[in-house]
Amino acid sequence: MADFLQQVVSGLASGAIFASLALALVLIYRATDVVNFAQGEMATFSTYIAWSLMNHGISYWPAFVLTLVLSFLGGAAIERTLIRPVEHRPEIAIVIVTIGLLIALNGLTGWIWGAEVKAFDSPFPNDTWEIGNVAISQQDVGTLVVTLLTVAALWAFFRFTTLGLVMRAVANDQAASRLVGVRVGWMLALGWGLAAVLGAIAGMMAAPVLFLDPTMMLVVLIYAFAAAVLGGIDSPIGAVVGGLTLGVIINLLGAYVDFVGSELRLPTALVVLLAVLLIRPQGLFGHAVVRRV
Repeated sequence: MADFLQQVVSGLASGAIFASLALALVLIYRATDVVNFAQGEMATFSTYIAWSLMNHGISYWPAFVLTLVLSFLGGAAIERTLIRPVEHRPEIAIVIVTIGLLIALNGLTGWIWGAEVKAFDSPFPNDTWEIGNVAISQQDVGTLVVTLLTVAALWAFFRFTTLGLVMRAVANDQAASRLVGVRVGWMLALGWGLAAVLGAIAGMMAAPVLFLDPTMMLVVLIYAFAAAVLGGIDSPIGAVVGGLTLGVIINLLGAYVDFVGSELRLPTALVVLLAVLLIRPQGLFGHAVVRRV
């Protein structure tokens, strides 16, 4: 039982990282109906910025906050310069742009910082808490708490602020929002900025465990996409629940199913993704789309 609880806590910590990136995917999908395939590379680039700031003598949490600010500005700039010109073209055009951005950011990251693996400091101790017979990592708990605080702050922003309500209106109906005078373009830029912030948080939480290299978030992006589909690709709550659920499922299967182990965790996530698409395409919290013929 103690080992089971440890696996659950560890799975929740991994799932929290998936949830952050999945939430970023959902924010952009709700605004544009397109998945941002460059979300993982944007997160990696932001994490390298944080690493550079800390290497220049800035302590972790100031570097963390400064990275979030720079990530927000970078995400908004990407929407203004790359996404807006193709905004009214077929969705495949935006997909191609995000794939091109993925390749460009990956190459730029390797060119600036090199391809070698780098250690990334964690703000949390490597110690464990003993609760009963369960040893709980402070690193895992810290990652989970940061993610939950981020989700709570985002919920409060969308629920209680005028700007958040306007962004929700734009996500639901851009045409109607324009008719009442909302500057839809700037709301989309704000959405991309917030998604970049969420990606940066996921990257900085993942880097101490995965270590930092230009391809660090590629696998995490696949997990995040599976989590978003599991929860509902148009549901922010679903992204969080899907990420946490997927993290726990994969951890338990890796620990207790011999043939899965650590090597088949990614294929397991893809199997979960396929099963959801076949059984409930809208996900756990998504809305089914009904089309009239």
